[in-house]
Amino acid sequence: MKPPILIACCLVVLLASCRTTPTNPAEEHAFAPVRAVLETNCVHCHGDNRLSTMPPINDTHALTKLVGTSWIVPGKPEVSRFFQVVIFPDTVPGAMPPSGHAISPREVGILREWIKVGAKVPAHNMTLHPKGPLPRSI
Repeated sequence: MKPPILIACCLVVLLASCRTTPTNPAEEHAFAPVRAVLETNCVHCHGDNRLSTMPPINDTHALTKLVGTSWIVPGKPEVSRFFQVVIFPDTVPGAMPPSGHAISPREVGILREWIKVGAKVPAHNMTLHPKGPLPRSI
């Protein structure tokens, strides 16, 4: 092989190995309200420093693994464990976030609607970062 052809072949292989799933602005826009709820209320505890017994919600690929299980049943928020724990009153063990204040009715509505319409998550991985103060005491 001539050097320019060899360089071109190496470049193609290198670029192919670095390829990521392209972003889809429509997916990101549709998921943005859900992302905001998760980052404000969930990722503090269910992020990178979570206990091993806690389901991970530190990025959208981890969240995708919960969709289609008993955690998040697409189309059925009321039977999704993920949704049930955010609507439990503070007095019920397992209420999330665990103590202090529940998520707002507006945020509950965002999660309910997201699950009701299929719990779609962007195809490319998006890291979720905790936002604001801890939602409840840990």
